[in-house]
Amino acid sequence: MSFQILLNVFLAVIWMFLKNEFNGSTFIIGYILGLGIMFVFRHFFNDRFYLKRVNAVVLLLLIFARELILSNISVLKAVLKPSLDMRPGIFAFETVLTKDWEITILSNLITLTPGTLVVEVSEDNRILYIHAMDIADKEEAVDSIKNTFEKAIMEVGK
Repeated sequence: MSFQILLNVFLAVIWMFLKNEFNGSTFIIGYILGLGIMFVFRHFFNDRFYLKRVNAVVLLLLIFARELILSNISVLKAVLKPSLDMRPGIFAFETVLTKDWEITILSNLITLTPGTLVVEVSEDNRILYIHAMDIADKEEAVDSIKNTFEKAIMEVGK
């Protein structure tokens, strides 16, 4: 991916030299033209076209922002209730992610979301033990993590 980004920047700089204009707009036009050229020749690269990975990262960030807002609202509701009827608990989440960076990102995203915290990761990096502030249904919590964070991280790792 980094090779493709550097190649795209190189093509944009070459465009600036060809146009003999050294400003931001010429660079952006060259960058877009470089994207087009690289898209046409994308089959010659070992990795997939880097804009797909960039889109996957942006989607992951949007999913995190949505989950962050929703969990903040649920924590605020729990705090503002006159009675505490929360059911805290720790549950095991079995992940299909295999790379260390993927598990680290997943653990951090879960921990950064209010109301949840990754307490432990098993020795084989397969099971994350998660503490939830209010867990009504374990399967619902597991499905929520699998269908949001884990799925988006797998798209980034492709």
